This record gives sequence, C-alpha cells and structure tokens, in this order.
Amino acid sequence: MAKEPKAAGATPDTGAPGKPAAASKRKKEFKKKRERRVVPHGYVHIAASFNNTQITITDTDGRVMCWSSAGAIGFKGSRKGTPYAAQQASLAAAGVARDQYGMKSVEVKVKGPGSGRESAVRALAAAGLHIVVIRDVTPIPHNGCRPPKRRRV
Repeated sequence: MAKEPKAAGATPDTGAPGKPAAASKRKKEFKKKRERRVVPHGYVHIAASFNNTQITITDTDGRVMCWSSAGAIGFKGSRKGTPYAAQQASLAAAGVARDQYGMKSVEVKVKGPGSGRESAVRALAAAGLHIVVIRDVTPIPHNGCRPPKRRRV
C-alpha cells in the first residue's frame, strides 16, 4: 500500500499535539504580590550567652518574623560576646521588624548571663520600638541536678 501525502499543517496521528503559532507567544503569568503582614505588637527574645547574643522577634502567637545574632552580623570569635556586637544585632533585627512588618511596640524577654543583655535592650529603643515590658526569663535551678556520687580513691 502506498502512503498518502499529508496536507501541510495537519497534525500527525501519533497523539502529540502540533505546535500552533500562538503557543510560542504565551502571556506572562504574574504571581500575586504577597500581602504585607502588619504586626503592631510583638515579643523580642534576647538570648545572651558569654560567647554570642541572639535576638529573635516574634508576633504575639510566637511565630518568628525576623532574627539576628552577633555572628550573623559578621563578628567572629570572642568579639561576638561583646555589648557592641549585641547592639548591632539588635539594631538589625529591629530595623527589619519595623520596616517590613510595621512593628511599633514590643515586650522584651531576656535570657542568659551574657554581657550583651543591657545594650541589646537599649538598641531596640534606639531603633524606634516602644518597649512595654522587660522580663528576665533566665532559667534558675531550684535545687539543681543531683550531684555526682562521692569519689573513691
């Protein structure tokens, strides 16, 4: 049997669709612009250890909105534990919370014995956040761990 010549522009019978001329010029699909979440009040958790200071800003439900630390800012080694590094980390986190989320007032929860506690709180106020309450939430052992048994020599 001789094959019949196919007409130009006809699609083959293999099931694969032919390329129409309009397929190359598709409309661009634009994603919806993410709605800016406005959180006027939130919590600032400051974890100040001897080696680093971490600042986490959350909404009232506890969802993290932004964070920063002395190490994330770029300090290395023993300079991460300084009050200046804590101040810079606090300014960075507060700036993001203020500009992106419209945060106005915060409650501060400070944890740990580090030297960056005080300067981190001062930097929050300097960044334009109204501090409502400052709480110390450092865990304190009431009776402590059970001591190790007596050493026998």
